[in-house]
Amino acid sequence: MYQYTDFDRRFVRARAAQYRDQLERHLAGTLGADEFRALRLQNGWYIQRHAPMLRVAVPYGELSSRQLRQLARIAREYDRQPDGPFAGQGGYGHFTTRQNLQYNWIPLVKSADVMDLLADVDMHGIQTSGNCIRNITSDAFVGIAPDEIVDARPYAEVLRQWSTLHPEFAHLPRKFKIAISGAAEDRAAIGWHDIGLQLKRTAAGEVGFQVFVGGGMGRTPIPGVEINAFVPWHHILVYIEAIVRVYNLAGRRDNLYKARIKILVKAEGQKFFDAVNEEYQRILAGDPAGHEQIIPQAELDRVAACFVDPAGVKPEPTVQLDTSDPAFARWLSRNVHGHRVSGYRAVTLSLKRVGIAPGDTSADVMDTAAALADRFSHGELRVSHRQNLVLPWVREADLPELFQAARAAGFATPNAGLLTDQIACPGGDFCALANARSLPLAAAIAERYQDIDELEDLGELDLHISGCINSCGHHHSGHIGVLGVDKDGTEWYQLTLGGGDGTTLAGATVAGKVIGPSFAADEIADAIDAVIDTFKRERLSGEHFIDAVKRLGLDPFKTAANAVRVSTAKA
Repeated sequence: MYQYTDFDRRFVRARAAQYRDQLERHLAGTLGADEFRALRLQNGWYIQRHAPMLRVAVPYGELSSRQLRQLARIAREYDRQPDGPFAGQGGYGHFTTRQNLQYNWIPLVKSADVMDLLADVDMHGIQTSGNCIRNITSDAFVGIAPDEIVDARPYAEVLRQWSTLHPEFAHLPRKFKIAISGAAEDRAAIGWHDIGLQLKRTAAGEVGFQVFVGGGMGRTPIPGVEINAFVPWHHILVYIEAIVRVYNLAGRRDNLYKARIKILVKAEGQKFFDAVNEEYQRILAGDPAGHEQIIPQAELDRVAACFVDPAGVKPEPTVQLDTSDPAFARWLSRNVHGHRVSGYRAVTLSLKRVGIAPGDTSADVMDTAAALADRFSHGELRVSHRQNLVLPWVREADLPELFQAARAAGFATPNAGLLTDQIACPGGDFCALANARSLPLAAAIAERYQDIDELEDLGELDLHISGCINSCGHHHSGHIGVLGVDKDGTEWYQLTLGGGDGTTLAGATVAGKVIGPSFAADEIADAIDAVIDTFKRERLSGEHFIDAVKRLGLDPFKTAANAVRVSTAKA
């Protein structure tokens, strides 16, 4: 993991002290709500439906056990939940699709204390909100995946440092998101980002980036398009500078819904590409400020030195495990993943359990996960965009013992990649922007599909649920996607099929297609059941759900879903 320097720590502590001053002036009435709003958002503090919400940055999803314990402490001491599954358990946190952690019940008067506690473990909420470059995301298996071409973490860290408080890009037309993948398979959904970066290595060993631009979900889902097939690694900051500079100058600022870079790219096409490449060449040709963005080899080496294998990790012989216990065998096949170091595996700690919202975890559970990381994974964890935790450094020989410990802690549900491993945003239960609740639907699906044999029979199936058009639940990329909409003050749900996030199974980065008018709240779970029943009836042997949708088209699923509508349903 990246190790903070003295400069890094002074910077984060100074930012926390600055925020405390701003908060105290606001509470004293000398800093108005409008002025304070911009300042708190820059540090990750929102005002949501019931209370302030804090978004804590977890850069490229990498987290230490020490940091997770501090997050648990903050939940226990400062986050309160008046009711719900974690009531009386000392608060909780919510892991998001962007590999961050959110709190939903911290009183604003305590927010500066929380910032200090985060700074104590090299964490913060800087640029987790606002119209700036947000948290850099990556593959949850970055640095350990057997199909990895180049470890993306050093580049992600350089990007993080470069973009933090960048003076030119602090007030962009809209928020800006970057994802990096260094593996053969895209597990970072780079095509759904404002900028997507795919690391490449030429036959001669040269490292560079394939660059995609203009991706995004929301009101207008648009997959990113390639703007450059190969940018040398040391020029990547210059190229991103060119992209964001053109966007900053030409992006819409008169219409919130047309301000994302995807709208600009779609509207201007080649004109945008030409402007970016001209700016890139101009910077390289003579802009002194631009030349400061060329990454020196020494700087990359300094950062990369943090991302070495933990002490004691070395290739080991493959272990023949006793799989006579069906539960252990199923967990091995579903939640245990390959590793580039022989004798090691990565393990998903599932946060998808009946009665618990996807990504939610109590302070006690966080402490337990930290203890498992110390015991089995050299004190390191990852946050996945599927809202689970991952232990990246588990010895094969330790898997039986880990399984028992994970099962006792409730982490061993063998559903990674299956229907109940669903993605969902907090929705109308918490978010002031939501049109409908996501969590009751997620709970209903989890309750209906508890039979692990049935889940395995269905195979890999991505269900993504968003409470509003902002798409925090990534509904556009779900094989089955659900979008909450408002109709005359009541909750309705739009159903989409056939979305993809760029993984090998999905086959492409593509938005799902709507299969008809929206469904009422008491219809949507039945509509999903009808879609799944149609798949079970019509599928070919061994066929995945997403492949069946491509082969059959939408009509059979639409007909089945429409059959569950009740007489009160609106068109």
